[in-house]
Amino acid sequence: MNAAARIAELRLQIRHHEERYYILSEPEIADAEFDALMRELAALEAAHPELVTPDSPTQRVGGRATDGFASCEHAQPMLSLDNAYSEEELRAFDERVRRALGETGAVPDAVAYVAELKIDGLSIAVTYNNGLLVRGATRGDGVRGEDVTANVRTIRAIPLRLHGDPSGPIEVRGEVYLPRTSFERINREREASDEPLFANPRNAAAGAMRNLDPALVATRGLSAFFYQVVMVSPSDGQAPRDGARDAGVEPDQTHADTLERLRAWGLPVEPHWHRQGGIDDVIAFCREWEHTRRTLDFDTDGVVVKVDALALRTRLGATSKFPRWAIAFKFPAEQKTTRLLRIEVNVGRTGAVTPYAVLEPVSIAGSTVSMATLHNADDVARKDIREGDWVIVEKAGDVIPRVVGPVLSKRLPASQPWVMPATCPIPPGCGSQLQRDDEEVVWRCLNASCPAKLQRSLEHFASRGAMNIEGLGESLIAQLIAGGLVADFADLYSLTAGTIADLTSASTRGDGKVITRRVGDKHAGKVLAQIDRSRGNEFWRLLYGLGIRHIGERAAQILAGAFHSIESLLDATVEQFQDTDGIGPVLAAALRHWLDEPRNRRLLERLRSAGIRMEVPPEERVARAADGPLKGQTYVLTGSLATMTRDEATAAIERLGGRVTGSVSKKTTAVVVGEDAGSKADKARELGVPTLDEATFRARLDAGL
Repeated sequence: MNAAARIAELRLQIRHHEERYYILSEPEIADAEFDALMRELAALEAAHPELVTPDSPTQRVGGRATDGFASCEHAQPMLSLDNAYSEEELRAFDERVRRALGETGAVPDAVAYVAELKIDGLSIAVTYNNGLLVRGATRGDGVRGEDVTANVRTIRAIPLRLHGDPSGPIEVRGEVYLPRTSFERINREREASDEPLFANPRNAAAGAMRNLDPALVATRGLSAFFYQVVMVSPSDGQAPRDGARDAGVEPDQTHADTLERLRAWGLPVEPHWHRQGGIDDVIAFCREWEHTRRTLDFDTDGVVVKVDALALRTRLGATSKFPRWAIAFKFPAEQKTTRLLRIEVNVGRTGAVTPYAVLEPVSIAGSTVSMATLHNADDVARKDIREGDWVIVEKAGDVIPRVVGPVLSKRLPASQPWVMPATCPIPPGCGSQLQRDDEEVVWRCLNASCPAKLQRSLEHFASRGAMNIEGLGESLIAQLIAGGLVADFADLYSLTAGTIADLTSASTRGDGKVITRRVGDKHAGKVLAQIDRSRGNEFWRLLYGLGIRHIGERAAQILAGAFHSIESLLDATVEQFQDTDGIGPVLAAALRHWLDEPRNRRLLERLRSAGIRMEVPPEERVARAADGPLKGQTYVLTGSLATMTRDEATAAIERLGGRVTGSVSKKTTAVVVGEDAGSKADKARELGVPTLDEATFRARLDAGL
């Protein structure tokens, strides 16, 4: 047998055994035999590099780490699911579905659903072209995600080539998760290496998918389940469709058909899904798995319930956030009783001081809980939660631990009500007097130099939505502050690799042993490179990263687009801010107050001296103002859109040169009318202003008009 024939045969054998092991959990050969096949294939490909193909099993792991993830757009928005927390809410969902389907006729007695276990993992969209894997992307904001193709290729449960090689591009969606066995193995290895343990499988999976080194991701043992097919048919100019396309594949009629098709293509499907004849069957399915889910090798926090017939889904449609034909039933939160050792407070970047509970560790929903949120001082007083109490703790949605309340029968006679500290706590606070506005429940530290506020502010400044400084996380920031190396944002840009590398941190293991670690040259070099790269970020990222109260990402983008530079912002009045579409009086006042503070002005000068971009380049201003086909046109948005958020619609109009305002006048070009539109639609009709439904609006955007 020649090399090409043997390579082809080995690839078929390896793909077969990967499917038996990673998808069907029915291995046919021992690990050593599988490894021998892989070694033989790798040796033959090394001797004949011209025969290597992208779908070869040897090509799952790339050779080097990437510098960052690119952004990519999904074939159609990845919507979230609405939640139900009780059987009554499930029945209410079923009633809404049946009532909506019966609007033009008799209300059906029952609707067929498919129930699938809800995987506690990370949403993923994988694109195949002519059967070959070409892209993997995270959910992101639902419209755009991060391109993590190199990491997806390392997951052996996800085939590099689909069975049958379906023609054309196809996007499939599912969940990447970390099996419990892999999670336990990783934590054993980390404990042996004196590394911090992962809190739960979902966090470990999410961290792995955002790792820039595919070789490291491959060692984690991630897996996946798929549940949706989004067919892409660019040749006919039609929008993407769920479960149907033109290139020689008959449309699926039901969700059950879709799951069977995914399985036929060699993609893993959650094996316990079941078609239910009505809501009573769905509820029985939920009851069964609420008690048996802990026997599985993956985490599940509920059941996803979907209308089976795809034609009925089309009739039901979606809101701006959720499809009306599906809902996620969340299993009741698992509750445990434990002792509340003490109540401590946390200081946020805006100075908000909030209490939290330090608990005697207790296992809840598969992870150890030692801290839980207490929301605010008023909530602690209302529930009468005291230090030393036995308390009931639960995980809201199996994720966020919270204290439900005290067990009064076990309360010690000498216990005293908890009192909010009068001053910012030390450590890590500053000792300043806390203050609270009459209209707020939150106490705040107003000291601009508070080290606790600095910690949270730097975390926000370095976050992905702001300056996006990879590697500058909570632990490293704490070390920089403790070492007196950073007192504000500008200090980051005077750090050296040597200074960062020599920082050390100490942690205590479960056995009481204290471990000291040095940051090291490699990590320091990466962080310094990320800090240097951030100097050239878009101007709006700096505005958002500064942490000015009430200014989120969208407001920062609006201000950058309207004023173009920090000088223009410094010179503008509150009235000029308010004249900007999308900027209200509260935000305008907060911005003017921040800009008028002398210390903030000095900070801006130091950032400028460090080479931070503080303006929108002139060529970008011209492109936005002159090149858009909607230049000079003004639009108003009202109601909820099914395929995009209000911010996304606004951004789409502005990209084409148009403006979005909040009120209708005779000068308004058109009003985009979504679901549950308000008085603005009526005002448009009174003034004779054209109105656009969502389909027409999207068609105009797609045509660039």
